[in-house]
Amino acid sequence: MSDPRLTPFSGRIAHHSLQGQIAAQGFTAGTTARLAAPLADLLRQPDGPRDRQLLLGARVTVIDRQGSMAFVQAEADGYCGWLDDTTLGPDHAVSHRVSAPATHLYPAPDLKRPAHARLSLNALCEITDAQDQFLRTAHGLWLPEQHLAPLSHPATDPVSVAESLLGTPYLWGGNSRDGVDCSGLVQLALHACNRPCPGDSDLQERDLGLPLPPGTPPQRGDLMFWRGHVAWVSAPDRILHANAHSMSVAFEPLALAIARIAADSPVTAHKRL
Repeated sequence: MSDPRLTPFSGRIAHHSLQGQIAAQGFTAGTTARLAAPLADLLRQPDGPRDRQLLLGARVTVIDRQGSMAFVQAEADGYCGWLDDTTLGPDHAVSHRVSAPATHLYPAPDLKRPAHARLSLNALCEITDAQDQFLRTAHGLWLPEQHLAPLSHPATDPVSVAESLLGTPYLWGGNSRDGVDCSGLVQLALHACNRPCPGDSDLQERDLGLPLPPGTPPQRGDLMFWRGHVAWVSAPDRILHANAHSMSVAFEPLALAIARIAADSPVTAHKRL
C-alpha cells in the first residue's frame, strides 16, 4: 500500500500521476501555490492532528479543497496533508532564505518599529530592494539583511545549523524555531544546506546516508536512529537532538542517550551522510 504521507490523494481527488494506480473520484494536475503565512500546520485530515509544518514561501501543489481546507503536496519533501486554505498565496519567485534561527518582518526599515511577524530559519522570500541594512520583500515588508542569505549561498555544515537551534522547545511535528521535533531538526539543517531530506525519521533512516557497521566510531555529522527517533552526532561522544526527555533541542552524551532510550528501542541505524 502506498504511504499516505507521500501519496497525493485526498481520499477523493488524486494527482494525475496516480491514474491507473488508485481509485479516485477525479484526477488533477493540481495548481501551484506558496505559503503566504509565516508558519502553517500540515494536518493528517482536515480536522486531524499535525503531521508536519510548512514555512513562509514553501511551494506546494494544491490537489483538493474541502471547505476552508486545502489538500497539498509540499515540493521540498513530497509530504502531503491538509492546511488552512487562507495561508496559501499565488506562486511567485523567491530569492532568499532566512539563515538565522529566527527573525522579524518589519513594516519599515527601522528596528524600533513594532514587528509585523516572526519568521523561522528556512522561510523563503523574494527580495526587491535594500535600505539601511534592511532588505525589502516583494510584499513590502522589511527584514534585517544579517538574517538572510541568497538561495545561491546555502549553509555548509548541517550540524552547525542544528546547533543554532539549541534550546528550541520540542513540538511534535514541528519544523520551526518556535517548536521542532527530532526529524524536523534534521530536515531544517539539511534544507538550510540545500540538501534533500524527508520529513519523518523513518523516511530519513530509509533514505539518508550510508549505513555503518555496529561498533563504527561516530563522528560529527553522522545520524543515529532509534525506532521513531533521530539525532545528530555533534562529537564522537555526544548527540544533539530535539527530544521529549528535555522537551527541547539539547546536547546529550551519546552513551547516556543509548542507555536511556534502550527501554523503548535499541539503536536501529548509524548512518553517515
